[in-house]
Amino acid sequence: MNTNHHQDNPANVSRREAMRRGALGAAGVIAAGDLNSHVFAEDKKKTPEQVAAELKASRDAAALEKAKKKGKIKSVIQIFLWGGMSHNDTWDPKPDTGWEYMGEFGKVIPTNVDHIKLGALFPHLAKQADKFSLIRSMTHGNNGHETAAYLMQTGHKPGGRLAFPSVGADFTYFKKDEYKGLLPPYIVMLRAAGRFSEEGFLGPGYKPFATGGNPNSDRFEVEGIINRGIDDKRQVARRALLDKVNLIGYGLSDVPEMTAAESAKQKAYGLILGRGREVFNLDNEPTVLRDRYGRNTFGQECLAARRMVEAGVPYVTISFPGGWDTHSNHFPTMKRQCPWLDQGLATLLADLQDRGLLESTLVWCTGEFGRTPKISWEPPWNGGRHHYGRVFTVMVAGGGFKGGCVVGASDEKGEKVAERPVYPTDLLGSFYLMAGIDAKAKLPHPLGFDAQVLDSQAEGMKSTGLLEEIM
Repeated sequence: MNTNHHQDNPANVSRREAMRRGALGAAGVIAAGDLNSHVFAEDKKKTPEQVAAELKASRDAAALEKAKKKGKIKSVIQIFLWGGMSHNDTWDPKPDTGWEYMGEFGKVIPTNVDHIKLGALFPHLAKQADKFSLIRSMTHGNNGHETAAYLMQTGHKPGGRLAFPSVGADFTYFKKDEYKGLLPPYIVMLRAAGRFSEEGFLGPGYKPFATGGNPNSDRFEVEGIINRGIDDKRQVARRALLDKVNLIGYGLSDVPEMTAAESAKQKAYGLILGRGREVFNLDNEPTVLRDRYGRNTFGQECLAARRMVEAGVPYVTISFPGGWDTHSNHFPTMKRQCPWLDQGLATLLADLQDRGLLESTLVWCTGEFGRTPKISWEPPWNGGRHHYGRVFTVMVAGGGFKGGCVVGASDEKGEKVAERPVYPTDLLGSFYLMAGIDAKAKLPHPLGFDAQVLDSQAEGMKSTGLLEEIM
């Protein structure tokens, strides 16, 4: 494990701790498939698989104990970098690998945490490194957009007989009795980009509400809430006219169906004309703060997400506009998009902390996979990077997770896991635990099939244990 390096003074490390770290590192290599089982013989009576299983159990038990001392996650902001962002160029730079691997992005910069360095395109996040942790050994080995996105957002293997819901839909399902706000409980800006049905078998009631529009425009025209070309005065007049001419249900106020319909109507009006709509009115924010987030679509999405968290919305996904599928035109795309990501995300973390919301709000940022460490300079790619699920980086902040840490490591070229592999079930299982959601809980399948939130053993999904290092 590669966490809290600033505390690793050899004089302060006990013999037992040193042995534990050695065992964990060895088990991580085993789980990554980089050590033949007959080679590992620290305990002659145990197979490498047994040692790895014991370490997983130890991590999970430690995570459970640590989670008991934490407050539960109330809201989640997921920043989905659809297409897959290069880890080498960004949050796991390899400056010594040369032009063949780094191209024009060979420079790294220090952060406000001594042992963490980032690619040079992230100066704002470098000042906020104490607020987030980086998982540099994320892996699943899947290089398909749809299937990798399904893996990362459900924790289940693609291609099975059940279409599992995403973590956002699961979160909404288990928090439905706690959330009483006007806005939908699961919101995605600007449109879903997971390339699968996020609601899964839970059904349309758990489908994310896609805002559409553009929060960087003069008016954030949220689909179904802000009516284009119709001002508030005209909207109120329409409502009044409808109430006068609509006689359906007149005198039937004691009928349950009519009561439910009236309640739904009032909630809809609350969204269109009342407090619900005001959440999307970014003009209520100081100009200087809007500028800090960045006057671009992504920066203003981050600001809108913070406002939704303040309104109590349980799950918000920001689908990064433009995407990161950089088979070609890689370096120009990164030069344009990384500064937006850097400014918007760094400001979001600082703003949440300033408002006392970071501890109860999980922010996680990743794509469905990374990009190939070795650059394809040949035509037709001319300096592109391709799909790469063997190893990539995930950022985790808030929600009771520690900042200023690095979990795991890739090898010297960023081509494979070198230390402490982390799989989708480990990542999402940690999120569920910190949210007070039982990962073994049953989900209601409409045909009565047996389905759990996560079930890595039954599906043959790999796992090395929950992220107790950063809890």
